[in-house]
Amino acid sequence: MIERRCFANAPDGSRMGYSIFTGPDPARPTMRFVLIHALAMDRTNWTEVIAALPEYAAVLAMDCRGHGVSDAGVGSFGFDQYADDIAAVMDDAGWPDAVIAGCSMGGCAAMAFAARHSRRAEGLLLIDTTAWYGESSVTDWQARADRARAGGMEALLAFQTSRWFSPEFLDRNPAGVRRCIDVFQRNEISAYTRACDMLGHADLRMLLPQITCPTRVIVGEHDYATPPTMAEAICVAILGATREILAGVRHFTTIEAPLPIAEALLGLPNAPTPPPAAAIR
Repeated sequence: MIERRCFANAPDGSRMGYSIFTGPDPARPTMRFVLIHALAMDRTNWTEVIAALPEYAAVLAMDCRGHGVSDAGVGSFGFDQYADDIAAVMDDAGWPDAVIAGCSMGGCAAMAFAARHSRRAEGLLLIDTTAWYGESSVTDWQARADRARAGGMEALLAFQTSRWFSPEFLDRNPAGVRRCIDVFQRNEISAYTRACDMLGHADLRMLLPQITCPTRVIVGEHDYATPPTMAEAICVAILGATREILAGVRHFTTIEAPLPIAEALLGLPNAPTPPPAAAIR
């Protein structure tokens, strides 16, 4: 696909970096997908999924507030703010609606968007995510933020990589692991700790019944960060949502198992209908 790198202005004036990926003929009918990455990552979180999508797809992958090249702005982060950032990026791209997909933190942002901007979400794919991290979430996320403040992002690397990927993937794909580590280490500590605080205080459970678009939930079998039970809780709360568990993988299924993610995206409703000869690469 051909990448075009852009910037949009969020409602508070912060600049949001994003990319549009299209096939060689952008005038062809397309399916539109907006992709929202995980905590401490950037739009490259979706590299393998984008590569697996057919050329009739148009993809918008953004850097969330405080991540990648997007501004952090001032003050604390919130998922309503993240949802409005997504809407501003779509406005800049001229996209009235799309299927919205989010991984982990990006899944929380996607849920907030689908509830807050419901007419713009044609479908929702929630990957390795949760609506609530549980009773100890505030203290758990505070501890992670404190560790980053004390020792930098490097102090969290061993913990993170063991949660992101299965041991088999760590062995067979060192380049993919290295890319994630490099992105993780580039995070600015203040923005990272604000995102941790947002996740620790996040409770999106009351929003879930407001989500009316077709929804699919995907989780790795061995995801210890947002386990299958959390995915099931989302499915129970969103009418008609379905759950798929990917065998043998952990938290970053967008990187460890991109083909099932691409298939799930293409299985969600969107317009117009893709050409009959098209297929996943």
